[in-house]
Amino acid sequence: MKLFFAIPLFLLGGCAAALAQNPMTEGQKFLHDMVKGYILRSAERMPEENYSFRPTPEVRSFGQLLGHIADAQYLFCSAVLGKPNPAPGIEKSKTSKSDLLQALKDAFAYCDSAYAGLTDARLAERVKFFGNEQAKVTVLSFNTAHNNEHYGNIVTYLRLKGIVPPSSEKR
Repeated sequence: MKLFFAIPLFLLGGCAAALAQNPMTEGQKFLHDMVKGYILRSAERMPEENYSFRPTPEVRSFGQLLGHIADAQYLFCSAVLGKPNPAPGIEKSKTSKSDLLQALKDAFAYCDSAYAGLTDARLAERVKFFGNEQAKVTVLSFNTAHNNEHYGNIVTYLRLKGIVPPSSEKR
Protein backbone atom coordinates (compact mmCIF):
# COMPACT_ATOMS: atom_id res chain seq x y z
CA MET A 1 0.00 0.00 0.00
CA LYS A 2 2.84 2.40 0.77
CA LEU A 3 4.34 1.95 -2.69
CA PHE A 4 0.98 2.75 -4.29
CA PHE A 5 0.96 6.21 -2.66
CA ALA A 6 4.69 6.79 -3.01
CA ILE A 7 4.71 6.60 -6.78
CA PRO A 8 1.98 9.19 -7.39
CA LEU A 9 3.50 11.53 -4.82
CA PHE A 10 6.90 11.14 -6.44
CA LEU A 11 5.41 11.91 -9.85
CA LEU A 12 3.52 14.90 -8.49
CA GLY A 13 6.71 16.20 -6.89
CA GLY A 14 8.45 16.00 -10.25
CA CYS A 15 5.60 17.82 -11.99
CA ALA A 16 5.56 20.54 -9.34
CA ALA A 17 9.30 21.01 -9.72
CA ALA A 18 8.92 21.33 -13.47
CA LEU A 19 6.21 23.97 -13.02
CA ALA A 20 8.22 25.89 -10.40
CA GLN A 21 11.38 26.65 -12.34
CA ASN A 22 11.61 30.10 -10.75
CA PRO A 23 10.17 29.60 -7.27
CA MET A 24 11.49 32.87 -5.82
CA THR A 25 10.12 34.91 -8.71
CA GLU A 26 6.80 33.08 -8.54
CA GLY A 27 6.66 33.67 -4.77
CA GLN A 28 7.36 37.38 -5.12
CA LYS A 29 4.69 37.68 -7.84
CA PHE A 30 2.18 35.75 -5.73
CA LEU A 31 2.65 38.12 -2.76
CA HIS A 32 2.51 41.19 -5.03
CA ASP A 33 -0.69 39.97 -6.69
CA MET A 34 -2.34 39.12 -3.37
CA VAL A 35 -1.89 42.57 -1.79
CA LYS A 36 -2.61 44.26 -5.14
CA GLY A 37 -5.97 42.49 -5.22
CA TYR A 38 -6.77 43.51 -1.65
CA ILE A 39 -5.93 47.15 -2.35
CA LEU A 40 -7.89 47.31 -5.61
CA ARG A 41 -10.95 45.63 -4.09
CA SER A 42 -10.76 48.00 -1.11
CA ALA A 43 -10.63 51.01 -3.43
CA GLU A 44 -13.69 49.68 -5.26
CA ARG A 45 -15.65 49.05 -2.03
CA MET A 46 -15.10 52.39 -0.37
CA PRO A 47 -17.88 54.78 -1.40
CA GLU A 48 -16.76 57.92 -3.22
CA GLU A 49 -17.95 60.16 -0.37
CA ASN A 50 -15.43 58.46 1.93
CA TYR A 51 -12.39 59.07 -0.26
CA SER A 52 -11.81 62.30 1.68
CA PHE A 53 -12.18 60.49 5.03
CA ARG A 54 -9.24 60.65 7.41
CA PRO A 55 -9.48 59.01 10.86
CA THR A 56 -7.46 61.83 12.43
CA PRO A 57 -6.34 65.18 11.01
CA GLU A 58 -2.66 64.11 10.99
CA VAL A 59 -3.04 61.22 8.54
CA ARG A 60 -3.71 60.94 4.83
CA SER A 61 -7.26 60.73 3.57
CA PHE A 62 -8.34 57.40 2.09
CA GLY A 63 -7.89 58.83 -1.40
CA GLN A 64 -4.45 60.25 -0.59
CA LEU A 65 -3.42 56.87 0.78
CA LEU A 66 -4.41 55.21 -2.50
CA GLY A 67 -2.55 57.91 -4.43
CA HIS A 68 0.53 57.35 -2.28
CA ILE A 69 0.41 53.62 -3.00
CA ALA A 70 0.08 54.29 -6.73
CA ASP A 71 3.02 56.72 -6.70
CA ALA A 72 5.12 54.17 -4.81
CA GLN A 73 4.54 51.53 -7.49
CA TYR A 74 6.34 53.77 -9.97
CA LEU A 75 9.16 54.49 -7.52
CA PHE A 76 9.91 50.85 -6.74
CA CYS A 77 9.21 49.27 -10.09
CA SER A 78 11.01 51.88 -12.20
CA ALA A 79 14.18 50.90 -10.32
CA VAL A 80 13.62 47.22 -11.16
CA LEU A 81 12.91 48.14 -14.78
CA GLY A 82 16.02 50.35 -14.94
CA LYS A 83 13.94 53.35 -16.01
CA PRO A 84 13.57 56.84 -14.57
CA ASN A 85 10.68 57.16 -12.14
CA PRO A 86 7.82 58.79 -14.05
CA ALA A 87 6.73 60.28 -10.68
CA PRO A 88 3.15 61.01 -11.68
CA GLY A 89 2.26 62.77 -8.40
CA ILE A 90 -1.04 60.92 -8.05
CA GLU A 91 -1.38 61.53 -4.31
CA LYS A 92 -1.37 65.28 -4.84
CA SER A 93 -3.30 65.47 -8.11
CA LYS A 94 -6.14 62.91 -8.05
CA THR A 95 -9.13 63.01 -5.71
CA SER A 96 -12.08 61.26 -7.34
CA LYS A 97 -12.71 57.57 -6.87
CA SER A 98 -12.69 56.87 -10.60
CA ASP A 99 -9.42 58.75 -11.17
CA LEU A 100 -7.70 57.11 -8.21
CA LEU A 101 -8.94 53.63 -9.09
CA GLN A 102 -7.67 54.03 -12.66
CA ALA A 103 -4.36 55.44 -11.43
CA LEU A 104 -3.96 52.45 -9.09
CA LYS A 105 -4.73 50.00 -11.90
CA ASP A 106 -2.21 51.74 -14.16
CA ALA A 107 0.44 51.80 -11.42
CA PHE A 108 -0.02 48.12 -10.63
CA ALA A 109 0.15 47.31 -14.35
CA TYR A 110 3.46 49.19 -14.45
CA CYS A 111 4.73 46.98 -11.63
CA ASP A 112 3.37 43.89 -13.32
CA SER A 113 5.65 44.76 -16.24
CA ALA A 114 8.61 44.68 -13.83
CA TYR A 115 7.76 41.06 -13.05
CA ALA A 116 7.30 40.07 -16.70
CA GLY A 117 10.16 37.91 -17.84
CA LEU A 118 11.88 37.84 -14.45
CA THR A 119 13.70 34.72 -13.41
CA ASP A 120 15.29 33.79 -10.11
CA ALA A 121 18.69 34.63 -11.63
CA ARG A 122 17.47 38.06 -12.72
CA LEU A 123 16.07 38.74 -9.23
CA ALA A 124 19.67 38.76 -8.02
CA GLU A 125 20.68 41.51 -10.48
CA ARG A 126 21.57 44.75 -8.74
CA VAL A 127 19.91 48.06 -9.43
CA LYS A 128 20.28 51.56 -8.02
CA PHE A 129 17.68 52.21 -5.33
CA PHE A 130 17.71 54.98 -2.73
CA GLY A 131 21.33 55.69 -3.62
CA ASN A 132 22.53 52.13 -3.07
CA GLU A 133 22.97 49.01 -5.15
CA GLN A 134 20.22 46.55 -4.23
CA ALA A 135 19.15 43.21 -5.64
CA LYS A 136 15.91 43.43 -7.61
CA VAL A 137 14.36 40.98 -5.15
CA THR A 138 15.07 43.44 -2.33
CA VAL A 139 13.33 46.28 -4.16
CA LEU A 140 10.32 44.12 -5.01
CA SER A 141 10.14 42.81 -1.44
CA PHE A 142 10.26 46.37 -0.14
CA ASN A 143 7.41 47.30 -2.48
CA THR A 144 5.27 44.39 -1.27
CA ALA A 145 6.06 45.23 2.37
CA HIS A 146 5.11 48.88 1.70
CA ASN A 147 1.85 47.79 0.07
CA ASN A 148 1.04 45.52 3.01
CA GLU A 149 1.84 48.30 5.47
CA HIS A 150 -0.63 50.61 3.78
CA TYR A 151 -3.18 47.87 3.26
CA GLY A 152 -3.16 47.67 7.06
CA ASN A 153 -4.09 51.37 7.12
CA ILE A 154 -6.80 50.75 4.52
CA VAL A 155 -8.29 47.98 6.69
CA THR A 156 -8.66 50.47 9.55
CA TYR A 157 -10.31 53.06 7.30
CA LEU A 158 -12.73 50.46 5.93
CA ARG A 159 -13.60 49.10 9.38
CA LEU A 160 -14.26 52.61 10.69
CA LYS A 161 -16.80 52.95 7.87
CA GLY A 162 -18.39 49.55 8.58
CA ILE A 163 -16.93 47.85 5.52
CA VAL A 164 -15.45 44.35 5.71
CA PRO A 165 -11.93 44.34 4.21
CA PRO A 166 -11.29 41.92 1.32
CA SER A 167 -8.80 39.90 3.37
CA SER A 168 -11.46 39.26 6.02
CA GLU A 169 -14.22 38.09 3.69
CA LYS A 170 -15.78 34.73 4.40
CA ARG A 171 -15.42 32.39 1.48
